[in-house]
Amino acid sequence: QVQLVESGGGLVQAGGSLRLSCAASARYAMGWFRQAPGKEREFVAAISWSGGRTYYAESVKGRFTISRDNAKNTMYLQMNTLKPEDTAVYYCAARTPLAATLVPGTAGELYNYWGQGTQVTVSS
Repeated sequence: QVQLVESGGGLVQAGGSLRLSCAASARYAMGWFRQAPGKEREFVAAISWSGGRTYYAESVKGRFTISRDNAKNTMYLQMNTLKPEDTAVYYCAARTPLAATLVPGTAGELYNYWGQGTQVTVSS
């Protein structure tokens, strides 16, 4: 049974920072998605199984950093210079990697496993 457990969400003022964590029961290619109220789920960032390659949505590029600690099977999302429009439930997602250095992609349908989500609220 694959388990993904997110943590680190919370309330922060605009311009502030948060770090999300996603602890997995095994090692996968992984990504972060988010869903704001009344909006569709959107891709945020992804990282390869090896951790050597990453990909970001344009809306977060330069502000967010995805990383992983393979010894702990844990993925992180460092979020800096947060904006009110970053407010959403953030979901960790994982899939069996096709290749060690391949970033898993931006479509949610490409991922097999999902966490329960963690709320991030950015006040103006």
